[in-house]
Amino acid sequence: MSLTLSTLAAATPAIANAAKPAAQAAPTGLFGAFLALMLVLGLILGLAWLLRRLPGAGFRPAEGLRVVASLQLGSKERAVVLDVGGTQLLLGVTPAGITRLHELAQPLPAVEAPKLPTLKDLPDFAQLLSKRLRKDA
Repeated sequence: MSLTLSTLAAATPAIANAAKPAAQAAPTGLFGAFLALMLVLGLILGLAWLLRRLPGAGFRPAEGLRVVASLQLGSKERAVVLDVGGTQLLLGVTPAGITRLHELAQPLPAVEAPKLPTLKDLPDFAQLLSKRLRKDA
């Protein structure tokens, strides 16, 4: 029993000293958090760069193909007008597949992109509120 206690007493300082360098080697505090954040951001950027370089990743638009218009017909069915090298095709898209319905003789007119209103075009909120309050009274 005395051998066991003396061995344990001698091993205790050695274990305590061995644990100190490991605790000092790990970066702690704000620097460690910043380093971990930079590592994660670098990993995300590296994976994004790799995905852009892989063939068929789907991030680059196909050359010569453009969706002109799309109309939802049902929960999973759509009619799509696709421009293929200047020729416009009407396609039916379903979960079962894609079917060419018609080749358009004349291309559809280009749709103008919606414009956001400017601050000058918006009505004055105070005037609208006062009109509304006068009508209710």
